[in-house]
Amino acid sequence: MADAQGRSNWAGILTFGGLLLLCFGFLFALFSSADLGESGWHAPSGSPHIGIVEVDGVITDSKDEVARLHELRKDPNVKAIVVRLNTPGGAVAPSQEIFQAVVRARKSKKVICSMGTVAASGGYYIASACDRILASPGTITGSIGVISQTPHVQGLLELMRVEMETVKSGALKDMESPFRAVTPDERKFVQGFVDGIYDQFLSDVAQMRKIDKEKLRPIADGRILSGKEALAANLVDELGNFEDALDAAVKLAGLTGEPVPDFPHKKGTWLSEMVRSTSESLAPRRTIEMRDPRL
Repeated sequence: MADAQGRSNWAGILTFGGLLLLCFGFLFALFSSADLGESGWHAPSGSPHIGIVEVDGVITDSKDEVARLHELRKDPNVKAIVVRLNTPGGAVAPSQEIFQAVVRARKSKKVICSMGTVAASGGYYIASACDRILASPGTITGSIGVISQTPHVQGLLELMRVEMETVKSGALKDMESPFRAVTPDERKFVQGFVDGIYDQFLSDVAQMRKIDKEKLRPIADGRILSGKEALAANLVDELGNFEDALDAAVKLAGLTGEPVPDFPHKKGTWLSEMVRSTSESLAPRRTIEMRDPRL
């Protein structure tokens, strides 16, 4: 009797385990097939592949974008490139590095810019390097200028009876320190430094857009423009969305057929995306040093 009962229990356990494994297998197959990387374009075989470079958020680094541009310009299957911008700008050097990578990519393939919600300051710097720029009428763009800001907290330190003592090797080593007021010599130096970077920005945009530098200067005072205003100012070439940019890339490259966008990183399954997003949310985030000049 006991043996029969034991066999019955084991049979129940094995049946439950089998059903559980079957459920897990079904869920795994479901999530594996739910590929979130599908672009939504289902063009016929042989259609021109257009490489996509995405610049999203504040620009603090250029490694991924430069590597992507290098990859696309070397890929014979990619016939043209669309740079999709959704950025308010950021640090100077990374913006310039992406700009130069676009200029290099143009030597072998046509590069089109598609502006999203915002493509301003360092974002516009990158856009100006492209063969053609498309923006939506309400895109926020322009903001050609350079800024350096420092928060000052010496008043707060005084209230807390905290004193800062600094030992430095030169007069400008603690320039723009937040713990004291800026001296006239420091302000003059920083202004000259910012003006120098601004001149680089202005010169590059004027050269790439074929606009006289002095004619560009009046609207290159840091002001933002809508896509429609930028079109009137010759800062963009036409109004259009991302699909229009794909079509423009095909046309500019002298190709025919429905374009197939080749996005930079194909996302994984629902499960892998959940793990990735969770790990990213727990990872330490980059911060921008407020004293650094920014585009």
